[in-house]
Amino acid sequence: MNYIQSKAQIQGHTDEQWQARVDLAAAHRCAVMQDLHEGIFNHLTLRVPGVADRYYQIPFGLHWSEVTASCFMEVGYDGEVKRGEGLVERSAYCIHAPMHWTMSDADAVFHTHMPYASALTRLEDQHIQPIGQTELGTMMKTGYDETYDGPGIEPSEGERLAKACGDNTVMLMANHGALTVGKNVAEAYDRLYYLERVAQVQLYAMWTGRPLRPLPEPVIEKTYATYQGNKMNYGDKSNAQWHFEALKRILDRKEPDYAS
Repeated sequence: MNYIQSKAQIQGHTDEQWQARVDLAAAHRCAVMQDLHEGIFNHLTLRVPGVADRYYQIPFGLHWSEVTASCFMEVGYDGEVKRGEGLVERSAYCIHAPMHWTMSDADAVFHTHMPYASALTRLEDQHIQPIGQTELGTMMKTGYDETYDGPGIEPSEGERLAKACGDNTVMLMANHGALTVGKNVAEAYDRLYYLERVAQVQLYAMWTGRPLRPLPEPVIEKTYATYQGNKMNYGDKSNAQWHFEALKRILDRKEPDYAS
């Protein structure tokens, strides 16, 4: 079945909903471009703006390089397809629907098995180490799920993960992968990107076999305070929004069909 439609075929959406679709499609394409994906698996989802009972999800079987703004299904928190066509991947529903439903700031929920972050989750100690500035910024908002007991094929798994995440916006999931949440696509994607970079650098440092150089506690506290107090935006946009808009410009040049 052809899930790739055009904007004209998606009837009844608002401008805000169409932009949400465009941004979510961009996130899937960027994840392929930056090797944060796993083929047709893993899940990037987003609440449908202005509607209280559903979220956007791609039809099962689409490769992330194929995703366009028009292909998304609107999946209800009851697991039924409210708009669009396709199969609802079971673990996507069981992980994401409860998180969208129960976490107030989880408009976007991104779950991947990206290689470096996933490698960290295979270690006995999967924690991010305080060995650099970017690490500290990510550590501040990272929670850890230390329990893996098999694939998430019941909604209770999403409920459990929501509790494990708590007030954090990034989570490493033991023996599994990574998860980020955000108030919009830009936030969730920015956190996903930097989590992978932090994991990559930490693993590179560990692979040297030389002792790590942790930052002293006073520097950690000073950096945390600086990050927490820094509310500076450039042109009334967050750093995450600037970053994501730059990535979309790359797609506009190379893969403009993502926005169709």
